Amino acid sequence: MVTVAEVFNSLFEGFVVSIEIFLLTLLFAIPLGLVISFGSMSKFKPLKYVVKFFIWVIRGTPLMLQLIVIFYGPGLIADWALNTGSNNPVIVWLASWTVMERFVAVIVSFVINYACYFSEIFRGGIESIPKGQYEAGQVLGMTKTQVFFKVVLMQVVKSIIPPMSNEIITLVKDTSLARVISVYELIWAGQTFIKSDGLLWPLMTTAIFYLAFSGLLTFAFGKIEKKLDYYKN
Repeated sequence: MVTVAEVFNSLFEGFVVSIEIFLLTLLFAIPLGLVISFGSMSKFKPLKYVVKFFIWVIRGTPLMLQLIVIFYGPGLIADWALNTGSNNPVIVWLASWTVMERFVAVIVSFVINYACYFSEIFRGGIESIPKGQYEAGQVLGMTKTQVFFKVVLMQVVKSIIPPMSNEIITLVKDTSLARVISVYELIWAGQTFIKSDGLLWPLMTTAIFYLAFSGLLTFAFGKIEKKLDYYKN
């Protein structure tokens, strides 16, 4: 008979993996999202349209499908290439896409997905700043880069905190999708006790972890919003 301590130890192990997915996604998706937002606002139209099309595809398809494609896709393509007689070392490596790369596939999928969502938030925040502020900075002898980082950036941060907080809290729950490609995370940890011991309460208990983490993030974002109150558009 499984004990309460064993259940919580297993749930905690799964929760640690969920936290790792969450943190690594934010670490890479936020800067990548900013870069993508610049691409979507580019005056070079071919780049702008390509970036916008990419964002449309990513935002218009389920994250679950993206996980499956990114994990299984390289191996399937590599197998096809090998069957055609290719000996390219990259193709050979892709053909060996195994369980060891499952976590990597999760991070790549989440980073790409959330970077596209973040990029639209960044774009909306940047475009909401009156053009007069850019012009005033340039009149004072500042370069466009100086105007952006010294005048515009903090105003953008203030305006995007609410939508960013929503996306980041959604990310907490989306980490559960990692189990689609057999990455052991919190929900999987709870589900194992249904199959092995016929217990439903461990799965229900996972809600405590999600609620606690989401509550902590909500509190943190509330504090950040208050500190940025003095930045008025």
